[in-house]
Amino acid sequence: MTVLIIYATIEGQTGKIARFVETQLKDSGHNVRLLDASDKLAEVSFDGVDKVILAAPVHERRHPKPFEVLVTSVQKELAARETLLLSVSMNAAFPEGRDEAKDYVDEMVLRTGISPNTTLLVAGAVRNHRYDYYASQVLRHVVMRDREFDPNEESHEFTDWDAVKAAVEKFVGATETAN
Repeated sequence: MTVLIIYATIEGQTGKIARFVETQLKDSGHNVRLLDASDKLAEVSFDGVDKVILAAPVHERRHPKPFEVLVTSVQKELAARETLLLSVSMNAAFPEGRDEAKDYVDEMVLRTGISPNTTLLVAGAVRNHRYDYYASQVLRHVVMRDREFDPNEESHEFTDWDAVKAAVEKFVGATETAN
C-alpha cells in the first residue's frame, strides 16, 4: 500500500509527528511519500496512492494557510481516497479543550471543503525556548489558560505517541499485508 502524508509544521512538532508516522508505515512495509505543504515547489502526485494522511498544527484557531490552500486544491483527489486527519493543538491535550480542538477541524472543513474519513485530535508541544516575552505570556494565559505545566521547562511534549501509532495502524489496517 502507498500512503501519502501531507503535513505542515510551524514549531516542529507536527513535522516530528509526520516523520514518526512515516517511519511507522515504512517499518510495516508500506510505501510512503512525505510532502511538506509549505514547499511551494513540491509536486503533488496521487499516482498509485491508496490512502492519505493529513497532519497540521493549529495556531490562532486555524491550520496553516499553505496547508489549507494545498488540501483545497486537491479536494477531488482526497475525496477519491480514504483520508486520516491529524489535527495538532494544545487544546487536544486537555479534556476541557477537546471540544474547541474539534471546532478547529470543523472550521477547516468548512473553509477547505475536504471531508476526512477519520480525524484524530493530537496534543502538541510547548517550546518555551523559542518564545519571546509576549509569546510566552500568550502561551501561559491564553493557550494554556493556567493549566498545569512548568513554564521554566525548555520544552514539553503533550503528544500521545501510542494514540498516534494506534490510529495510524487502524487507518491502514493492522492486519492488512503491505505490498
